[in-house]
Amino acid sequence: MDLNRLVRKNIQSLKAYSSARDEFKGEASVYLDANENPLNGPYNRYPDPLQWKLKERVSKLKGVEVDKIFFGNGSDEPIDIVYRVFCEPGKDNVVAIDPSYGMYKVCADINNVEYRQVLLNDDYSLNADLLLKKVDEQTKLIFLCSPNNPSANILDKSEVLKVLTSFKGIVIIDEAYIDFSIENSWLPDLDTYPNLIVLQTFSKAWGLAAIRLGMAFASVEIISYFNKVKYPYNINILTQNFVLEELNKTSLKEEWVKTLIAQREWLNNNLGQVSFVEKIYPSDANFILVKVKDANKTYNSLVEKGIIVRNRNSISLCRDCLRITVGTESENKILIESLKSL
Repeated sequence: MDLNRLVRKNIQSLKAYSSARDEFKGEASVYLDANENPLNGPYNRYPDPLQWKLKERVSKLKGVEVDKIFFGNGSDEPIDIVYRVFCEPGKDNVVAIDPSYGMYKVCADINNVEYRQVLLNDDYSLNADLLLKKVDEQTKLIFLCSPNNPSANILDKSEVLKVLTSFKGIVIIDEAYIDFSIENSWLPDLDTYPNLIVLQTFSKAWGLAAIRLGMAFASVEIISYFNKVKYPYNINILTQNFVLEELNKTSLKEEWVKTLIAQREWLNNNLGQVSFVEKIYPSDANFILVKVKDANKTYNSLVEKGIIVRNRNSISLCRDCLRITVGTESENKILIESLKSL
């Protein structure tokens, strides 16, 4: 892969902002370099701009070298950065599956990049050949969400592999829900496919959505461009320290995942007993996509009972579908009882 052909020329020549904490690394007794207020410790000091301690912990957890890791404000930050690094506004385009996570298109629109959507098959499976037909010389990125949102299914590995090996641009695989799938992550394949970027998050399996910490994994060269473009101190010290503590709960996180998968199966079985449920789609995520007779009516009726699910009726291939997040055992029982009472 020729990265120089893909990265925007102005980004290649960009001289990144150099902060005080970039220029001095290590420990000192007196810090007089960053114009900080010395009277209100400990949060008066700027945080590590590259979050090295946290990266070292995540590196061990994920089996990925520290210089192949990028942290962002949720996954949305690396999604936006990938546009700014690779896509020339008003000139380049990206290709993505449809339906999928809405921020891919929002970021394309913000960055004035043409967004080409390719419908999944009726069962939400990926047709790589159909996707690749949308690619031309100005296509810089392909977005694949796997397990996909809102369909909850993991994309067939052979079809994804066809995209990775055939496309000469950057392939982003968003694995926000990978912990809930029996299939393996694409992280071990980073060295094999230099055009691969894998996105993961602390929002789902780790239960840290409020913390807003997303992860991008890619080659050293791609991550170096991300670090050039990001804001100098994009991850605050409260987030860094809190997540470092939460990483001590790995075994607890695995228990949460097992519990949610068990509850997903319970929901799946009990939704099948609701008279107006027409189809329950297979799920590799912590949510289930369900087709009902009248999604709008069902959604509004649940709202009246104080139960909020996601109405996906207006999304491609999701006519009369509701997306239901797996809740606690009591929440799931309330949902089923309410649905049966409608």
